[in-house]
Amino acid sequence: MQRTIKARVTALALLTALAAGCAKKEDTAAQAATRAEQAATRAEGAARRAESAAARVETAAQRAEAAAQKAEHGFAGHTRK
Repeated sequence: MQRTIKARVTALALLTALAAGCAKKEDTAAQAATRAEQAATRAEGAARRAESAAARVETAAQRAEAAAQKAEHGFAGHTRK
């Protein structure tokens, strides 16, 4: 009978260790999913900021082009033909 009790305790300890390992893997998977979601959120924010910066650069380029055309037109009026 003592052998049976030892076998049951050993089996229970093994089952507990196995369950703890599985729970740890699930916890690790949940943490990985959370990190992936956070990374996706950061990537979306970075994409929005890059798009905004590109729009500002485009606006600045248009203004520079308009200023260059205005300067060229003004310079052309002051040169001899």
